[in-house]
Amino acid sequence: MKLHVKLIALAAITIFFASCKDSNTQGRYIPATASIAVHINGKSLSEKLPWNDIKANPLFENVYTDSNMSATMKKIFDNPDNSGIETKSDIIFFVQRDADGGYVALQGEVKDAAAFKTLTAEMVKNGTASEKDGISFINNSTSCVGWSKEKFVFIADAPEMGQLDELSRRMKRDSIDISTNKKRDVVAACKSVFELDESKSLAKNEKFGDLIKEQGDLHFWINAEEMNKNGASLMPALAMINLEKLYKGNYTAGTVNFDNGKINLSMKSYAGEEMSKLYEKYSGSRVSEEMLKKIPGKDVMGAVALNFKPEGLKEFLRITNLEGFVNVGVSELGFTLDDFVKANKGDIVLGLTDLAIKTDSIDGGAGNRPDFNYVFATSVGDKTAFNKLVKAGELLSGKLIEPGKAPFAYSTNGTYFAFSNTQANADQFVNGAGSSFDFISKISGEPIGGYFNIQSIMKAFGSEASKDSLGKMVYDASLKMWDNVTFKGGSFKDGAMISNGEINLVDKSTNSLKQMNTYFALIGQVMKEKEKKQKEDMMALEDAMKNGTLGDLPATVEKEK
Repeated sequence: MKLHVKLIALAAITIFFASCKDSNTQGRYIPATASIAVHINGKSLSEKLPWNDIKANPLFENVYTDSNMSATMKKIFDNPDNSGIETKSDIIFFVQRDADGGYVALQGEVKDAAAFKTLTAEMVKNGTASEKDGISFINNSTSCVGWSKEKFVFIADAPEMGQLDELSRRMKRDSIDISTNKKRDVVAACKSVFELDESKSLAKNEKFGDLIKEQGDLHFWINAEEMNKNGASLMPALAMINLEKLYKGNYTAGTVNFDNGKINLSMKSYAGEEMSKLYEKYSGSRVSEEMLKKIPGKDVMGAVALNFKPEGLKEFLRITNLEGFVNVGVSELGFTLDDFVKANKGDIVLGLTDLAIKTDSIDGGAGNRPDFNYVFATSVGDKTAFNKLVKAGELLSGKLIEPGKAPFAYSTNGTYFAFSNTQANADQFVNGAGSSFDFISKISGEPIGGYFNIQSIMKAFGSEASKDSLGKMVYDASLKMWDNVTFKGGSFKDGAMISNGEINLVDKSTNSLKQMNTYFALIGQVMKEKEKKQKEDMMALEDAMKNGTLGDLPATVEKEK
């Protein structure tokens, strides 16, 4: 008997710890079917951007000094802890779609129930108060706040989500009818979050649990399968395409960190069983650094590189029921899908360089337009098969473009094929030695890589942005703020496609969250000044119209007129 008791106790302990291991507290009150979920790390964010820094923001001062702000809200603006919310704890946001459209929810911890009750009176004006099972509620027709001593949940009805389904039915009807959407019982919806069965929450989702374990200021979760329910499958024109394969079991889990001098983003993309097998078998290896070096031009505005197994394209088309359709289409051009697979070695590079603003004559006047060079290049596999693709391209362009007036050119040497806006650029890519650009090392090593030079793009528009003093303020601040964007990924590991990105700032020593606080404060001030100036110009215009002195108006007012 004692032995049996010990065995039972041991089994209970084992089950308990196994259950704890498979659960996460952040997902406990998020439905497993939520389309979108966002976890905000209040402790981390408050350390990186203290409230005193936010209070020093001029935009904050504008709101704080608003005469319409209540005493309660001023108290909360003085110190968010006065709201009754534990601001240094986790805040959860999620979106839930259902038969009535959907709703959005915000939840967190209650620090002071009495203070939070005062806040709810501000949030839900003229609301109806109720209480059930130790949970207080206050609601109006479209929103509800529920709270206990430890937790709060805010619900807002979003019937517009139902229109997404109605749009997909447009192929069957002449117009969109949203009158069938039922009016939501927001109190019942709020109560359902408190009563959510753990087995039906994201607390039991292993992938979501792995996401939360990653160190981050923000975590986000996107359930593509739930977002696409009742969607494209209802379109008769798309019935032949097996789109369900694309979003069945498709989840995206992302982590955002605000670090010194940059914003980091890491993502894992999961797919259903069949698509996962496809990705695992046919995902590429490493982007071609040699091809990236061959991008012609001095100032690279942007570059994207891809390495893949061409055989995977054919398998993808087969899974989505598109193989036959595509084969019929390309056969009209003189090649087959098998020719395409054989022709390509699996490397693609797109480069954009030397952006400038040029002035052209337009309708007798002068107009500015962006001008830049581009090159699209691919590595050649089987030369005979690739020549079929080239001939097909020539045939197609000959039907669409007047001979001798094509705004593009191409070049090939049997190893690479380059398509560009000029013959010189195409030839240089194919035959040139190349340059060692600094960004290459930051985007190489994975099947996908990309780079965008924000500095290069902004400097090209400098003269345009500096035509007025307020525009120049924004331009100068932006030039001191944003540097470039890099991303790479595409490797398939542990059932997920891995990718990482960085938004790099000019100031590498200051936390990016603090920098954005300062930057958007300036943008807000400029917008306020512009609004003020527009009002003054309108008043001047009205006075001039009354007094008959329109000809004496300043040029800026004339332009506004």
